[in-house]
Amino acid sequence: MNSPADDPLAPLVALPGVAEAADAARSALATVHRHPANRRGWPTTAAESVLRGARASAGVEGASVRLDVDAETDEVLAGALRVAGELTGESLDRAVGVWTRSPLQELAHLHLLAASGPGVVPTRLGRPRSDAGVAERLQGLAELVTGGTRVPAPVLAAVVLGELSGLRPFGSADGIVARAAFRLVVVSTGLDPHCLGVPEVTFYRDPQAHREALDGFVGGTEDGVATWILHCCSALENGAREATSIADAAGA
Repeated sequence: MNSPADDPLAPLVALPGVAEAADAARSALATVHRHPANRRGWPTTAAESVLRGARASAGVEGASVRLDVDAETDEVLAGALRVAGELTGESLDRAVGVWTRSPLQELAHLHLLAASGPGVVPTRLGRPRSDAGVAERLQGLAELVTGGTRVPAPVLAAVVLGELSGLRPFGSADGIVARAAFRLVVVSTGLDPHCLGVPEVTFYRDPQAHREALDGFVGGTEDGVATWILHCCSALENGAREATSIADAAGA
């Protein structure tokens, strides 16, 4: 396991406000796991969290978030809901197991779920773009996920989301895949083991701030990267508040 001296992400924790924001996100999620409704009833609240997250994730892409039977089928929302099925119950256990051993395999599976639909070339599903550098960056990300860093989970989650969102490795449904991977990081690291938080609502409610923060991360400046990590930590903290509202309703 890497020491702080050779951990490639260690410098990120020293960026202004990052350590404090990561602690705040962790504390908020720990608190919601102690909510009375989540002590035994967490499978129900987790299912609602994943559903809300799927709708918000589709909304980030500009898609419909309506689930009414009379609404026209939105392929982006349909893909997000298929991915949501991967993040619920026994499917989540399987996904976390694959993610922690072979994250690129799980990313391919998530893309198959997210991008399937009319007009999609089946042979492209789950296959990253062949552009120069894509495979190398995905491999580097996989190494981080499988033990290449010891930074706090919120920081790793932010890097995974930023890398996948900026790289757009598949060329379709990349945002849906990236936000699902974000969830897999927070579950697999024990930050949100029951998948109760709904971080996607922050990205959906202020898409301009989300895009600007992502641009900063992609730009690679210290300020830009710090702003992105703080943005993701805030989403985790706000997602815990959303989870609290779900638990409150379940316990009413």
